[in-house]
Amino acid sequence: MSLSLSLSQARRLALAAQGFGRTPRAAIGHRQLLAQIERLGVLQIDSVNALVRSHYLPGFSRLGQYRPELLDELAWGQPRRRALFEYWGHEASLLPLQLYPLLRWRMRRAANGQGIYRQLAEFGRQQREVIARVLRSVREQGALGAGSLSTRTERAGPWWDWSAEKHALEWLFAAGEVTVAGRRGFERLYDLPERMIPAAQFEHPELDEGEAQRQLLLRSADALGVATAKDLRDYFRLDSADAKARIAELVEAGELQGVAVEGWTQPAYCRGEPKLPRRIKASALLSPFDSLIWARERTERLFDFRYRLEIYTPQHKRLYGYYVLPFLHDERLLARLDLRSERAQGRLAVHAMHVEGELDEAALAALAAQLRALAAWLGLPEVALNCRSPVAERLRAVL
Repeated sequence: MSLSLSLSQARRLALAAQGFGRTPRAAIGHRQLLAQIERLGVLQIDSVNALVRSHYLPGFSRLGQYRPELLDELAWGQPRRRALFEYWGHEASLLPLQLYPLLRWRMRRAANGQGIYRQLAEFGRQQREVIARVLRSVREQGALGAGSLSTRTERAGPWWDWSAEKHALEWLFAAGEVTVAGRRGFERLYDLPERMIPAAQFEHPELDEGEAQRQLLLRSADALGVATAKDLRDYFRLDSADAKARIAELVEAGELQGVAVEGWTQPAYCRGEPKLPRRIKASALLSPFDSLIWARERTERLFDFRYRLEIYTPQHKRLYGYYVLPFLHDERLLARLDLRSERAQGRLAVHAMHVEGELDEAALAALAAQLRALAAWLGLPEVALNCRSPVAERLRAVL
């Protein structure tokens, strides 16, 4: 290892790479929001709407109160103005259009029954007639949702009780034969990619798998600042064997540099000679699916903060709450808050608040400011503290 970093240096490098500590110099428009998303490389999409859909939160956490319609327009607006597309990046994701050619190999693998859920691959092998019929409907009718194509007569069950047509659309989506044209509520509307993806990306010569994977890993390295091999491959969900080979190639080519990080048992990597910030001054409430913290083991290594999603945990077994956002303040994760948008009552509700260590007056004031800003961004006139503890009472006084 030619470079060694203290844990605090690694933390600052990671925060800077993720876009924290940069105050916007102008009003936040399409350009500023897109630049931030391109820096991250991927926004994870999730259906839970207890607070706000997750893909809107990373922009707020880094830029402040932008108009959510800006993201809608970048992702699902007029095709000629779009700059994002939906695909499997880190789970279901919004990605910058320049990544479309880098994921064609994944689409080809999906079409061959590789790299996608086994049930979906099995459907692709057994239900070619349904797939052909659904693709023909999309080709002839344009943007369609699964509901408008379904031929099932019985009532759908919960969760993944999909109709045959929904299975077909998901198979076609994974294989790159349809793409998301827009959304109706949260339902995907599918159309042909040649009608939605600009020609520069759709007609781009297909890259060799190895080259595409190397480029994705370099983007991971840029977005993470400093990362282990597992961190790098997880960012875009690469297979372990693929990532291992590509990382070795990038190190040999001098495009990734080995790094030893204080306290990390695995070797790490970064792009070239990193520019180390002296400090990161930032306060933010983070989505559970924010790319800074979605790798839970990495979050523990960087911040000594154990974080687990409890949405699917029975209520009586939850430790912290249903939809819990970590609070970042000046390079540390200092608290976690269970938040809810109570839209009918016009309030942002804080159902629980748990502090990691001490929350001094400056941090408490910053948290109060973040809660007020989040409520204003969501169009909620009030912040309501529905919890009681000494620190919650201190926050109540500040609010």
